[in-house]
Amino acid sequence: MERQQTRSEDAAPGFIAGFAGLAKSGFALLMSRVELAALELGEVRNNIAKLLLVGALGIVALWFALGCWTALIIVLAWDAMGWKILLIVAAAYSLLALGILLYARTMLGSEQLSMPATMTELRKDRDALL
Repeated sequence: MERQQTRSEDAAPGFIAGFAGLAKSGFALLMSRVELAALELGEVRNNIAKLLLVGALGIVALWFALGCWTALIIVLAWDAMGWKILLIVAAAYSLLALGILLYARTMLGSEQLSMPATMTELRKDRDALL
């Protein structure tokens, strides 16, 4: 009888110690995953910053290229057309800008930027709470 009681007492601390060890290992695994995610997010943040910088430099280079090509067209056509080439280039850029503005206005009018599903769910939540 005494022997069975000792075994059950030994089994209980073993079970609790095993469960505690399992919980400790699970928590350590969770913490390592969180640390890995934090490191990867830091790398992604740095890569996005680099991408934005490269994109901005690309846009600046594009503007310089556009200016140089425009100047070249004006210089080459100046003898034949004179000041009229400036009028043509200005009109072309104005039409391009007008087209872009009309496209932006259409995007705003069609509510492509409004997140309708999210707004509907937020209204439902507001109505449920009130």
